[in-house]
Amino acid sequence: MKTSDFNFILPKQLLADKPSKERDECKLMVINKDKKLIEHKKFNNIIEYFNEGDVIILNNTKVFPARLYGNKEKTNAKIEVFLLRELNKKEKIWDILVDPARKVRVGNKIYFKYKKENNAIILEIIDNTTSKGRIGKFISDLPSEIFKQKIQEIGITPLPKYIKRHPDKHDKERYQTVYASEEGSVAAPSAGLHFSKHLIKKLEIKGVKIAFITLHIGLGSFQSLEVEDLSKHKMDSEQFIITEKTTKIVNNAIKNKKKICAVGTSCMRAIESSVSTLKLLNTHQGWTNKFIFPPYKFNIANCMITNFHMPKSSLIMMATAFTGYDLIMKAYKIAIKSKYKFYSYGDAMIII
Repeated sequence: MKTSDFNFILPKQLLADKPSKERDECKLMVINKDKKLIEHKKFNNIIEYFNEGDVIILNNTKVFPARLYGNKEKTNAKIEVFLLRELNKKEKIWDILVDPARKVRVGNKIYFKYKKENNAIILEIIDNTTSKGRIGKFISDLPSEIFKQKIQEIGITPLPKYIKRHPDKHDKERYQTVYASEEGSVAAPSAGLHFSKHLIKKLEIKGVKIAFITLHIGLGSFQSLEVEDLSKHKMDSEQFIITEKTTKIVNNAIKNKKKICAVGTSCMRAIESSVSTLKLLNTHQGWTNKFIFPPYKFNIANCMITNFHMPKSSLIMMATAFTGYDLIMKAYKIAIKSKYKFYSYGDAMIII
């Protein structure tokens, strides 16, 4: 298959720039792979598709306020800095993106003022990696915890670029899952945004097991592919952790032939990056650049919850590998006709 096979016309008005009123009341498309059936429900109806002993795997990564706005020394030009990942905690060195890139060079310093103080945190550009990417070192004598607190103060919620409005207090809560606990993502695991605490409790009362993995999401997963040949695409590496507790829950369900549902493409990438020769889940801590596209044989999950993705993205390719090309393309056509909302704050589908 080629990248162009995953292109389609998506009306701009279907890009969700705000979350649904209630987390678990967005639209839900139900796709039955075997029967080739498509139904329309609300997200809180997912409880109908799970029984006692089934497992739902959630990504408990936590989004940090990765977008910062500062001023360049001397010229005072406004510069956006996007923190991608921390490279050296002790030295406060980060992998970053800057915008506008043409105004920032090695040796330049960018100042970020505290909200309630006259002091500033200084970021010095110490290396160029790509035309836009940089490596920056924060110049600060603040202890680690206080420095982290200041970054929380000056940073803002990193909403996707397609959302043109400025993030508000509502976004700080809603662009985060209710179970987020491990800070490290620059984008939310969007399929998980639909789970409310109440819905999770109802699933647990029904006997459904909840298992957590951690995969810190970068920006690479959301970008359109630039090559036509899928085998030539290189995914950005993302850090992930699968604990022994999770492997026991999941492997027990596999042995008992229960439903195992990966919530989101990040969950699916993590579990498919750590499979044993016996087709069981392995405990693991490391990095993955796994790119899942059709044809692909999935080893762990037999169910998937995901959002509606952008044309030519690696995310729709993974959904296609799990569902089948003709069925997923039919589903997307129906979604557009039925005015489902797309992308991070959009509606969801469950594939069973």
